[in-house]
Amino acid sequence: MHIHILGICGTFMGGVAALAREAGHKVTGCDAGVYPPMSDQLRALGIDLIEGYGPEQIELKPDLFVVGNVVSRGNPLMEAILDAGLPYTSGPQWLSENVLRGRHVLAVAGTHGKTTTTSMLAWILEDAGHQPGFLVGGVPENFGVSARLGRVDAESRPATGHPFVIEADEYDTAFFDKRSKFVHYRPRTAVLNNLEFDHADIFPDLAAIETQFHHLVRTVPRGGRLVVNAREENLQRVLERGCWSDVARFGVRGDTPGFRARGEPHAFDVMKAGVLIGRVEWPLLGEHNQMNALAAIAAAEDAGVAPQAACEALCRFANVKRRLELRGEVRGITVYDDFAHHPTAIRTTLDGLRRKVGPDQRILAVFEPRSNTMKLGTMKALLPWSLEEADLAFCHSGGLGWDAHEALLPMGDKAFVADTIDALVNKVVKAAQPGDQILCMSNGGFGGIHDKLLKALG
Repeated sequence: MHIHILGICGTFMGGVAALAREAGHKVTGCDAGVYPPMSDQLRALGIDLIEGYGPEQIELKPDLFVVGNVVSRGNPLMEAILDAGLPYTSGPQWLSENVLRGRHVLAVAGTHGKTTTTSMLAWILEDAGHQPGFLVGGVPENFGVSARLGRVDAESRPATGHPFVIEADEYDTAFFDKRSKFVHYRPRTAVLNNLEFDHADIFPDLAAIETQFHHLVRTVPRGGRLVVNAREENLQRVLERGCWSDVARFGVRGDTPGFRARGEPHAFDVMKAGVLIGRVEWPLLGEHNQMNALAAIAAAEDAGVAPQAACEALCRFANVKRRLELRGEVRGITVYDDFAHHPTAIRTTLDGLRRKVGPDQRILAVFEPRSNTMKLGTMKALLPWSLEEADLAFCHSGGLGWDAHEALLPMGDKAFVADTIDALVNKVVKAAQPGDQILCMSNGGFGGIHDKLLKALG
């Protein structure tokens, strides 16, 4: 079968393309921006890429067009597909019908930590010999790829009943299907990691997101499991709307039934209903990663992995690229890269780094409010709170429709703003001192600021 993917260079659609190619399909695709690293990864798989959305692409005559959610009405190729009455579907729908059907799907949902928790869960299952398939919105270091089919049958089809771990996004599916992506996945095990307001470009308020999360809850069978963060009132409200499955809670207090951690985020005992069941010692930082670990352990148990074995696997977990990833050190100044972009994620990432370096080393937070929600300014008032652990903060304000100077006023002379990457680099270099920890945070490439900083600091 020949499928042509619109919006192929996005993280999710690129993963769909890789899975389709591994399954033996001919895959081509197009995007507005065809550039590395995704373009290199896809071409290495034998996938031909086209720059732009020219209507002449219908002459490729694929059996099916798979449409990413970056495509909207008015897109010239999409208009040609509609005019010609050609077959099309969304990425999540194709995935559901061609990869996930018949498998034990483990879906990881939440405002934060989806990529890391999905990677942890996939690694636990791999370490236990389950050969899981997975689709992750990043590159887990333990695997080196963001997607794979996992165990297949004699005809190279996904093996029935075997696990597939998927990062379950609440963002919409396509211009013709405004449901969240995750309602297509029909998981047997669903992780509800946390829930905050986000995606202000498509959701009017938190209640609208809670409704989508309850749609996910409705799809989990009675014999399945919901793995739920016990500390999240928003998730409790979701469950109060109706719950038909076993619930395993994590982050519980004391001897309350469920999973909890005892100890520091880098070395902790795992308890279940007050009983010691394992220990995790690893290089990851921050309480958020400790909570991610508990979620992965509880989900893996539903797939047949004993919690003690899951803890042992996590001791060998190598994290995901762009999660407090060390990019280099120059003159005693260390530069990190992280995907954090929501205020809560910025705060927890900074807290993790602070725990690592202690109170005496300075942290310079360099960030860009690049997500659709942050560009709208919906959460700008939370930025000073999110940056409290930073000694200095540097904001890239290019492309914003709101005043970053005004939003950061509560930080006084600890905050700096620049509207170009080069100007921001100059400000950081001028302020940096030996021993400083520079943490760059963005959900995009950030204009290559990491390498520019290392070069300028040298």
